[in-house]
Amino acid sequence: MPLTALGIKQAKPAAKPKKLSDGKGLYLLVHPAGGKYWRMKYRHAGKENTLALGVWPDVSLAKARDGRDAARKLLAEGLDPIEVRRSEERQRVLNNALSFEVIAREWHEHQRGRWINSHAEQVLLSLEANVFPALGSRPVTDISPEELLNVVRAVERRGALDVAGRILQRCSSVFRYAIQTSRAKINPATELRGALRSHKVTHRAALSAESLPEFLQKLDHYDGHMLTRLALRLVMLTFVRSNELREARWEEFDIDQAMWRIPAERMKMRSAHLVPLSSQAIGVLEQILPITGRFDLVFPSQSGIKKTMSENTLLYAMYRMGYHGRATVHGFRATASTILNENAFSSDAIERQLAHAERNKVRAAYHRSEHLPERKRMMQWWADYLDTAARSIGQVVPMQAHGGRSG
Repeated sequence: MPLTALGIKQAKPAAKPKKLSDGKGLYLLVHPAGGKYWRMKYRHAGKENTLALGVWPDVSLAKARDGRDAARKLLAEGLDPIEVRRSEERQRVLNNALSFEVIAREWHEHQRGRWINSHAEQVLLSLEANVFPALGSRPVTDISPEELLNVVRAVERRGALDVAGRILQRCSSVFRYAIQTSRAKINPATELRGALRSHKVTHRAALSAESLPEFLQKLDHYDGHMLTRLALRLVMLTFVRSNELREARWEEFDIDQAMWRIPAERMKMRSAHLVPLSSQAIGVLEQILPITGRFDLVFPSQSGIKKTMSENTLLYAMYRMGYHGRATVHGFRATASTILNENAFSSDAIERQLAHAERNKVRAAYHRSEHLPERKRMMQWWADYLDTAARSIGQVVPMQAHGGRSG
């Protein structure tokens, strides 16, 4: 007689394992300890085998019969159900090893040594939020350009055009890594060049040479916190990034050598950066020293000496000075770059001082300490230029760099 759900539930264990048959090879094996296991006995190629179909009650009677019927269909096609299951399991393990998420996390771990921690975390979070839910479990070899485009378009529809572009770029890097490690042959992201919507690039507002005198005079007369004024003065003299200035620690400065060494972990591309200090920059540091010299941070927050000054503090100061929408702290970098390029300094020296990423690894290693003598002259020239600008109203007369353009 076929089994019933009630009969299975009421089946009691015995001193020895017992079998309750349901027909067509399916039976319930009741162990002395009380466990009830679905099994199917069959013959293939002259040999008798037993196929495990799960544990009751996780696998119901109906599901066990479905498993038996599927196995009988394989047998009718000349296939061994156990070998088919093993093959599927091997494929599942292979697919998991080739899944986009597994390879993406491996790529991320491989790359993170080149990034600062905050950037590394942001890269992984963007993939976890936007890509893994749709493509994470898919083998990289099976993902089509259309599938990838659908994922990126979903981000694009939110209006996050920059994010969509970065996600596509990161996915492309993951596929390229899969190819490099012999787990894929095609990068579907390369087929999507130009597929995303573009938008007008808005550069961060920067001061022109003509507007520097007015800004510098307003800065000299800024009536806010002295440390804020000095921070703006120092960032203009060094044109470092805002976070590099605000996270500065006194231990990074060598006043005797007139050098600021920003450690690799605080730089965007995980490479230490040297900032030659002009005499004016040293003068600013000497003014800051009595204010924060007893602390670790050069620019601590007013809410606590262990916290860095907020970026909003500098922006708010510029707004108070009347530069809302007209200039940003980051814009000082563009101002310095433009004026230095116009005054015959080497573009290589300028790029090194801006700490821009060098994509060529050999060139990057070569440039790490190159152009330092010129950069020292350039930073002093820039400080003198700002002093001249501060005394000028109406126009700025460009100064000539030492010895013209150098190699």
